[in-house]
Amino acid sequence: LTQQSHNRNSAVLPPPASVDALVNSVCQTACSGAYRHPQLHGHVAYGTAGFRMRADAGQMDYIMFRMGVLAALRSRSLHGQAVGVMVTASHNPEHDNGVKLVEPNGDMLPVEWEPIASGLVNALDTELRNHLHVLLSTLHDSEFITTAQFVARRGRVLVGHDSRKSSPSLAEAVAAGVRACNPAGTDEADDEQLAVAEQLGVLTTPQLHYIVACTNNPAYGRPSLSGYAEKLAGAFVRLAERRSLKGGGGAGPRSVHIDAANGVGAGALAQLAPLLGEHLRLVVHNSGDGELNYRCGADFVKVQMRFPEGRGLQFEPGQRWASFDGDADRIIYFYCDSEGQFQMLDGDKQAALLAAYLIGRIRAAGLNLNTGLVQTAYANAESTRYLAEQLGVAVACVPTGVKHLHKRAKDFDIGVYFEANGHGTVLFSDRARSAILAVAADSEGEAGEKVEAARELRLVMDLINETVGDAVSVLLAVEHALAEAGWGAAEWNACYTDLPSRQLKVSVANRSAVTTTDAERRCVLPEGLQPVIDDLVAATQRGRAFVRPSGTEDVVRVYAEGATRELADQLALQVAEAVHRLAAGVGPLPSIE
Repeated sequence: LTQQSHNRNSAVLPPPASVDALVNSVCQTACSGAYRHPQLHGHVAYGTAGFRMRADAGQMDYIMFRMGVLAALRSRSLHGQAVGVMVTASHNPEHDNGVKLVEPNGDMLPVEWEPIASGLVNALDTELRNHLHVLLSTLHDSEFITTAQFVARRGRVLVGHDSRKSSPSLAEAVAAGVRACNPAGTDEADDEQLAVAEQLGVLTTPQLHYIVACTNNPAYGRPSLSGYAEKLAGAFVRLAERRSLKGGGGAGPRSVHIDAANGVGAGALAQLAPLLGEHLRLVVHNSGDGELNYRCGADFVKVQMRFPEGRGLQFEPGQRWASFDGDADRIIYFYCDSEGQFQMLDGDKQAALLAAYLIGRIRAAGLNLNTGLVQTAYANAESTRYLAEQLGVAVACVPTGVKHLHKRAKDFDIGVYFEANGHGTVLFSDRARSAILAVAADSEGEAGEKVEAARELRLVMDLINETVGDAVSVLLAVEHALAEAGWGAAEWNACYTDLPSRQLKVSVANRSAVTTTDAERRCVLPEGLQPVIDDLVAATQRGRAFVRPSGTEDVVRVYAEGATRELADQLALQVAEAVHRLAAGVGPLPSIE
């Protein structure tokens, strides 16, 4: 990003005759552009995953256009700070696609803006002009946007997309939405432009979050794909060199096999691998020669609890494997044990490993920091017990959705959050960062254990992508923690034993008829369903079960645990039958392959 383009994009705009004139101008140009992107769907809702649906036959084009408009407005409401738009459907099948917005600090779109996004997308074409006028006037009059913010600086939107066939054209529709906010006849060099779109091309979702954060805060890193790779690899290599000097981490080079789900993660790994040198060998499979997410990837491995499929895949005992999802924001580790059986190391196990490592380093550095771990109801009961009883970590449970985990993790000095599906990261508060840097800068001397531990933590902070769950960043953090412990996959897995679990989906007429409480662990509606679940759980040895409505489709998700595989499967099927019977199930009952 050149200084010239930065200066142009952040330039103060000449004030319009009035805010009303600006509102009218935006409404007129945006609606003119919207005629080329007609609405094709009924009601859709923006959630944790943004908007996501089937994308063939141009079904998402109008959504992308309107999200471009919204992104431009969001950037302008934040004094022209850059925001991001990512076109991806993550772990969904290749025929799907989606879109989500990224905040200037790399966070997700604030919850209070989600209904604004939904309202804009759901407005009928014939009502769009009036809807935009009301929206812009409301934003101007509300706490979201002041007159100074509204007229001060040009909006800046960074657009990225994954490798799906539908993604390039949908990313262009986003850019068209951004441009549609500009007065007719203006171009990129025109000072009267209200917003500009910058196409970043194919990249992972975490890379876009990182670049947006760096664009607004250069202290976080260099805002480019090479800057991303160099920051992560540089921290990992320096940690490995420190470990080598102190004679730890076992002998010989380490390697890990990666199932990239035929998604964008393969490209990120290709750029990273040469920078790691002899410290870690990345063996990448499913790098794009097959269908995206089809019988491979993190979601397939987690839900099906089996090895991924792909050309030439062979799983040898002793090998460490990891599966990414399609946009590389989830990671699931697994391995083949000595008896040839599949063993999974999911988000719970990753959280336990990283929490144990961090607590050890924090204590070694003599730091008094409040460390906590955030989970959802999907976390295995044994993981929660291990964290609380063995590690002494404060454990919080929140509803499903990264936005809930990320928010709760900010309550700790060091907050580790992971969903069982492998989406997670570590957050360091300003207090924690200052405390670590202060000890690391101490001139006590090279032999000082506290100083050395703090310097290690300083590098770990660079290794972690705090903006969002990042499969590449977590891969490197896990590999570092394993090397420090001198562990392979089997030793890691032995820290605790998961209870067998099973997940099922029940199709229902209306998912909104099912509501929950207590971080989704208890069902409120329909009446009578929770007592049935309680009775089934009580009759199952070490049983636990809950149900929750999907956020994207008319299904109710069932989760069950039991002392044995048979008991977990039986409990899941029994709860699924109760959901089907009491929550207006449609179609056949779910079964287990």
